[in-house]
Amino acid sequence: MARIVVIGAGMGAMAAAARLAVAGHRVAVYERAATYGGAVGRFERDGFAFDTGPGLLQLPAVYRDLFVKTGKEPLEACVDLVQVDPAARHVFADGTEVSLPNASHAGVVSALDEALGAAAGERWGDFLVRAREAWDRTRRPLLEEPLWPNWQVLAEREPYPAPRQRRLLRTRTARTLAEVGAWELADPRLAALLESHALAYGLDPRVAPASAAVLPYMEHAFGAWYVRGGIRELARAVYERCLARRVEFDFGAEVVSVTEKDGRAAGLELRDGTVAEADFVVGGSPERLEEMTGHGRLYEADAPEPGLASLSCGKVVVCLALRGPREPGAAHRTVVHTTDRAGELDLFGLGTPPERPTVWLHRPDDPQLRPDDGHESVVLTATVPSLAHHDWAAAGAADSFADRMVAAAERAIPGLRERVLWREVRTPVDTERETGAEGGGVPAPSLAGAYGTLLRPANTTRIPGLFTVGGWAHPGGGLPHAGMSGALVAGLIVEGPDFRGSQ
Repeated sequence: MARIVVIGAGMGAMAAAARLAVAGHRVAVYERAATYGGAVGRFERDGFAFDTGPGLLQLPAVYRDLFVKTGKEPLEACVDLVQVDPAARHVFADGTEVSLPNASHAGVVSALDEALGAAAGERWGDFLVRAREAWDRTRRPLLEEPLWPNWQVLAEREPYPAPRQRRLLRTRTARTLAEVGAWELADPRLAALLESHALAYGLDPRVAPASAAVLPYMEHAFGAWYVRGGIRELARAVYERCLARRVEFDFGAEVVSVTEKDGRAAGLELRDGTVAEADFVVGGSPERLEEMTGHGRLYEADAPEPGLASLSCGKVVVCLALRGPREPGAAHRTVVHTTDRAGELDLFGLGTPPERPTVWLHRPDDPQLRPDDGHESVVLTATVPSLAHHDWAAAGAADSFADRMVAAAERAIPGLRERVLWREVRTPVDTERETGAEGGGVPAPSLAGAYGTLLRPANTTRIPGLFTVGGWAHPGGGLPHAGMSGALVAGLIVEGPDFRGSQ
């Protein structure tokens, strides 16, 4: 039995802790905050409750596998997991609307044809076929296997099979997601639908590789899922599974350094001077671990760059407590697309929040999130520059942008402003304080192509016994990716360096 210390109680860290405990190891988790879950947060007031992190779950099989492998109770015995239908309602710049059924190819094609005109659904369906090929090529190396030592082949090889386009006697192939939308979908609304999946993760579709096509494919193929009581309930269930497996938690415990002995990770030191000895150390952000170890670099010189936290985009989340009931048949999630696409995308280059942002509305029909049926809780989310590029702590910065988000959301919920009892605005300042992510950035999933700029550092480091887990390490950000990160780290510790991935 090995002694293992885990830095942080995010979803990836807890997934690793539970798996390692089941394998017979003694596991202790040290979390600087007062609670577990990392970015999977919750805000409560006056009988209202809001998810401040992810609002939906994709690839629930990742967490089903975690619960099967760590105990007799399956995931569905611990949380009330339900499919959302429609998967999303989209309100486009020209006022066109479409509601897309959950995980139904024929249903999505039919809905797009009806809303956007004949052949729109066929073009989207053809795109999804190509996206599936990209998914099949990258699923194992980017989700289920440790980062390849020859990871450069993932960086250089574009897995999306873009059809060659003929123009002026020349042929061209889409290399970015924006080019896929412009050249293959031939409708600005379909292009906006495609690009919104990248923008949701803070990726500029003009720069994101064509392989980002796997992001809409994941939702199409595996559906969008909600946990009754909010996605925070998933974090609670994982935390309780850890406790059941005798994982120890120490909250309010800030780790300041990783100790070493004979060139190997040997434990950690807390800010209060406490030292916890261990045989293995599982950490969070590679960038933060470099500070904790005092090493200039934890990886080989040609490894994917760990210093991405400060460069990632952040989120502004507006929690709205509304008077009046949720109207029957309202979509759980609505995407209100910007009316100024070029202006919004310029935020990536200029570091300025857009005047007219794309806004994601989450309106769960969940009595646990409201004081009574005469009220409603709604969460608005927008992708914004991180603290590295914009001063969100400046007077009025948060509220003025929240006003713009509410104005955009009113295109989907007429009269929204008149229904607001109060609101809570959360910016990258809150993200940095609660999760420790530099600049309040939110990690995107790892993607192939793009010269490796969207790959994350490996879970193993140059220091024996020291591993990284979570969204800033392989395989990147997102709830499914966090769960797979935990599985990979546990496999590497339990089975050793010959571990080749989850089955």
